[in-house]
Amino acid sequence: MRRRNIRVQVWLNQEEKEKLQASAKKSGLSGETYLRTLINGFLPKELPPADYHALMRELRAIGNNLNQIAVKGNATGHIDRSIFQDEANRLRKAVLDIRAAVTSPQKLE
Repeated sequence: MRRRNIRVQVWLNQEEKEKLQASAKKSGLSGETYLRTLINGFLPKELPPADYHALMRELRAIGNNLNQIAVKGNATGHIDRSIFQDEANRLRKAVLDIRAAVTSPQKLE
């Protein structure tokens, strides 16, 4: 059974239709999903720039390098765990901050 079984019809003029289509396209959503997101109190963000994914891959590569350093450090005993942990936490926070700033919907007020 469909979760959405109530149909709502909305009439728009040409300008409103174009604004809706442009906003939905910028966010990568369909017009219907864009409107549902607004109704639920969120403003969809635009799609991230093309280099966003490259940046995220780079940050993940840094994380992998940190992990390799940790493995080597654990094997040789030549690493300060607190410094490594601080850096790993900093990287994790940076990734989450970038993701939130670029892709998460913004709460409407």
